[in-house]
Amino acid sequence: MGVPLPTDPPPYFDAHLFVCTNRRPDGHKRGSCAARGSETLRDYMKARAKELGITNLRVNSAGCLDRCELGPCLVIYPEGVWYRIDSPADVDAVLQAHVVEGGRATALMLARD
Repeated sequence: MGVPLPTDPPPYFDAHLFVCTNRRPDGHKRGSCAARGSETLRDYMKARAKELGITNLRVNSAGCLDRCELGPCLVIYPEGVWYRIDSPADVDAVLQAHVVEGGRATALMLARD
């Protein structure tokens, strides 16, 4: 699973960034990404990508990505790399390192466990 086949059409986007914007009720034991500002960060990410002239990229809201305690979080496909973003500076770091340069913003990466 997840391996492109030679007969697949080319991807519509080079990168697809899903930012969790799930909102749980106030006081929920797991918290939520939206309560920690993910909607504002998603909007900033969209605007910043446009300012940087990054093309063939899609930034989307996602429902719960099930890493609530670690949020606000995002995942970038096709690589499937997860990040925690707390600020516009974190968004800038992810866009520059991962999307523009093709590397990783290692200080912001989330481990699988």
